[in-house]
Amino acid sequence: MPRRLAADLVVPDRLHLAESPLWDDRAGVLRWVDILSGHVHGWDPRTGERTFFAAGLPVGAVLLRAAGGLLLAVADGFAVLDGGRLTRIADLDPAGGLLRMNDAVCDPQGRVFAGTMAYSHEPGGGSLYRLDADHSVHTVLPAVTISNGLDWSPDGATAYYADSPTRELRAYRYQDGRLLDPEPFAAFTDGVPDGVAVDAEGGVWVAVAFAGEIHRYLPDGTLDLVVDVPATMTTSCAFGGPDLDTLYITTATENLSPADLAAQPTAGGIFACVPGVRGRAAGRFAG
Repeated sequence: MPRRLAADLVVPDRLHLAESPLWDDRAGVLRWVDILSGHVHGWDPRTGERTFFAAGLPVGAVLLRAAGGLLLAVADGFAVLDGGRLTRIADLDPAGGLLRMNDAVCDPQGRVFAGTMAYSHEPGGGSLYRLDADHSVHTVLPAVTISNGLDWSPDGATAYYADSPTRELRAYRYQDGRLLDPEPFAAFTDGVPDGVAVDAEGGVWVAVAFAGEIHRYLPDGTLDLVVDVPATMTTSCAFGGPDLDTLYITTATENLSPADLAAQPTAGGIFACVPGVRGRAAGRFAG
């Protein structure tokens, strides 16, 4: 049987769709987004100080940049946020406003992988894209429904990715910015795989949306640990803190009924636990 831990509420927000937790090691700040409102949040766990930016359009993810500032995967492309100014660097709107970004992450070489999904959740309506340092955009996987959960093994040879409605996390051979030879890694019957983080030991952490859990899998796919979260819409997770030993968890109120909301007063907040393993520093976009 897997071990079990409980997560505690650390930021008592009531957000609609908090996602993309990210530890900014230079600033010592946890960052995340509330996707449909287009809000980018920051929180310093030492002081409790908060930062806030309203992008004016949906934001699927926030990422770090090697040159400073942040990269945002916005509704229909990519934009740099620096000094409070938002500058578009790549446009991507093949469906004429029917799609939005849902999740994004930097690979070990500083390239960004970002996935789209249809607002209607149309099967196969989105794609997974790669943004290179020269700001060119390339299709990596077409016909994706809800793109989620990409991270790499410590050696960079394996990428873990989920198209959430498949209820499966897959392991891909990673080569030259491509996802190759997919194999099943973990299957989910209660809930669906959402955000993913890989720790320094190669353990794969998966937010299981609709289940209120975070799962840790060993590199061989064995379920090792379950983190219980008192909010069923667990959306993503990331390691942070000065020693990268705290697991931060985002949650949402989306898809919750009035009865669910009453029963889950902390839903939409940010949770944390200290699981006894360390994470890895987030990659930075090279462009």
